[in-house]
Amino acid sequence: MRMYDIITNKKNGLALSGEQIRFFVDGFAAGEIPDYQAAALLMAICLKGMDAAETAALTDAMTRSGGMADLSSIPGVKADKHSTGGVGDKTTLVVCPIVAACGVPVAKMSGRGLGHTGGTVDKLESIPGFQTTVGTERFLSIVKETGLAVIGQSDGVAPADKKLYALRDVTATVDCIPLIAASVMCKKLAAGAEAILLDVKTGGGAFMKTVDDSVTLARRMVSIGHQMGRRAAALVTNMDVPLGSAIGNALEVIEAADALRGRGPSDLTYLCLELAAHMLTLAGAGDMEQCRVSAKDALDSGRAFEKLRAMTGAQGGDAAALEDYARLPSAPVTRRFAAVGSGYISRIDPELCGVASIALGAGRLRKDDPIDHAAGIVLERKPGDRVAVGDTMAVLHTSDVKLLGEAEAILSKAVTIGSQPPKQPKIIIARVDANGVEYL
Repeated sequence: MRMYDIITNKKNGLALSGEQIRFFVDGFAAGEIPDYQAAALLMAICLKGMDAAETAALTDAMTRSGGMADLSSIPGVKADKHSTGGVGDKTTLVVCPIVAACGVPVAKMSGRGLGHTGGTVDKLESIPGFQTTVGTERFLSIVKETGLAVIGQSDGVAPADKKLYALRDVTATVDCIPLIAASVMCKKLAAGAEAILLDVKTGGGAFMKTVDDSVTLARRMVSIGHQMGRRAAALVTNMDVPLGSAIGNALEVIEAADALRGRGPSDLTYLCLELAAHMLTLAGAGDMEQCRVSAKDALDSGRAFEKLRAMTGAQGGDAAALEDYARLPSAPVTRRFAAVGSGYISRIDPELCGVASIALGAGRLRKDDPIDHAAGIVLERKPGDRVAVGDTMAVLHTSDVKLLGEAEAILSKAVTIGSQPPKQPKIIIARVDANGVEYL
């Protein structure tokens, strides 16, 4: 078998066999196939596409390129969730404790932020002492002990995907639905959960900008899950506005803790309860209405908040910081961002908000960039709110006063003020499962 022939077949729009796909993935992971041939195939895939069988074969090959977690020692159906990335998206910190409080174990591997989107690992590491790197045995014991553990993805999980993503990142082949679907699902499958809920973001702050593309991606990932013997479903959710009010690591931990204590923003709380109910349903904990009631009770009773505290303590973190926010990183410099016009806020561009938070030090442009866990933005107003000149729109947090100017310039472009209140968009746009797509 020759890589040249595989590239030629895909260039001509032919479907690749499972054997050809495994040859490519295994050879590239082993360093036997050069970057230039791998890049040629990736571009051919972007231009000609992959059908469902090809995408499943690619996912399977990447999944098996490294170790696969064995969660069989943990009783019950193990659940996991994955968000495709957004701004202010701290749902893992709220949803997973709710699910665990309802008796469904969550053994989750999460990633760091890159570009304008945040990462769960960075948020958790803003809690003093929190360890996102633990050994396999300790990881399993924490889940057994608390019902919940969230750690960073190890280098041994789907290493072929890591190499391929690095190549895609520099060859303009990131925004390709079959490649995105395979990349996401290979890590979820390798992590070992039996029930996988996907939160596919759509809109200005998401990687998928249109509902059609987001639904297509959701259908492809759900299909892969089912073909691999997992229970899988997806919600397509709105990312045309930042989720909640906080953007930045410690700031988002505070907002997540507030949500678990019953005082979080309404959009965040609503979405987290719906995600939790869908995870519980996938895990067999009841029908949707029963699981909605269970999730709400876990939140209202405080049991979900106690799960987050228990996990934080078990992973070496300062659990008291989840109530005494002064124990979390705090920015020495804050500045009010004021409205320059009067009327109704018609839009707050989420991607520009994410870029502004990076300018303050909250994110990274490259994987090895350091971040300031205290930096970020807290939005005081959201689309639909009425403002007058001089009203506080947001508060900027940073450790370096010199960073404020750039962030303010970016944020000024993110806000649009009009004469009429905008129509409030749906938070959840569609549900995708084995039965197809339901638009909500």
